[in-house]
Amino acid sequence: MTISVGDKIPETTLVKATAEGPQQVQTSEYFAGKKVALFSVPGAFTPTCSAKHLPGFVEKAADLKAKGVDEIVGTAVNDAFVMGAWNKAAGSDDITMLADGNADFAEAVGLTMDGSGFGMGKRGQRFSMIINDGVVEQLNVEEAGDFKVSSAEHMLGQL
Repeated sequence: MTISVGDKIPETTLVKATAEGPQQVQTSEYFAGKKVALFSVPGAFTPTCSAKHLPGFVEKAADLKAKGVDEIVGTAVNDAFVMGAWNKAAGSDDITMLADGNADFAEAVGLTMDGSGFGMGKRGQRFSMIINDGVVEQLNVEEAGDFKVSSAEHMLGQL
């Protein structure tokens, strides 16, 4: 079942990419008490994700924060080292990368996709959400192959 607006973020473990190395975080604790703009991509360093999705959030980070977002989080079914390298390649200090290496988060929110036709296995769909104190306020799920409603620009219009 897919998560909906008004639902609490399910309890899972993600891995935060930090300068000190990977750190496990529990979603219930991590998303508590703050407003988070979260975006999910099928994979770090993939074409649309690297050319449009992440750069849009890097570019619009100050605008999102000016509208009340405390933290911007990117997630993908990759390991924390890949997520950290992707963030570094983007030159961003404004995005927190949370790795979903086993697709536990994507499964828990009901937003997986089958990328095995491209040699990618199970992945998270392209989506974004506003999470306020652990509750989904906005949810934007892309149709397969699209990049419209999960963008930073779209999210700004929702705040």
